[in-house]
Amino acid sequence: MKKIMVIGVSAGVGKSTFARKLSKKLQIDVHHLDTLYWLPNWKESTEERFIHLQQGIIKQPEWIIEGNYTSTFPIRTAAADTIIYLELPLSTCLYRIFKRRIQFHKRSRPDITEGCHEKIDWVFFKFIVTTYYRRKTKMHERFRKYKDTKPNLKIITLRSSKEIAAFLTKGRTLEP
Repeated sequence: MKKIMVIGVSAGVGKSTFARKLSKKLQIDVHHLDTLYWLPNWKESTEERFIHLQQGIIKQPEWIIEGNYTSTFPIRTAAADTIIYLELPLSTCLYRIFKRRIQFHKRSRPDITEGCHEKIDWVFFKFIVTTYYRRKTKMHERFRKYKDTKPNLKIITLRSSKEIAAFLTKGRTLEP
């Protein structure tokens, strides 16, 4: 477990927090895709820049890359040895995005580009609610394909705070 993707079913599932804790435990640098994709003031990066930055990271001998951005999954899955997928309930994700909005009011989170102040609006909330179950199904379909096309890729699914805590306690020794 040296090249790790941390992904999740939704915003608010805890990808960034989990990745930071895993990084500290394993002493492997974590790279947050939000900091690569978003420029200050919520300006989007170019696709070329976003891809180029990820290609540079995956050449390193060890890494943790946190974030979904499914359009660039192939870049990361080609090099990853482990995917850690967080799939907490929708209610937990929603609670956490509201909590995060309050906690980082008029500030940037540590896992996003400076100048991108935390925000939540109806469009974002609606997106999370209306796509949660579809994204969950799509992710499981993706994992089934990976088992056929990349059999050495370890996929670890954590579905509760208790499972996440246990994994972080055991770290490299935990088997899925």
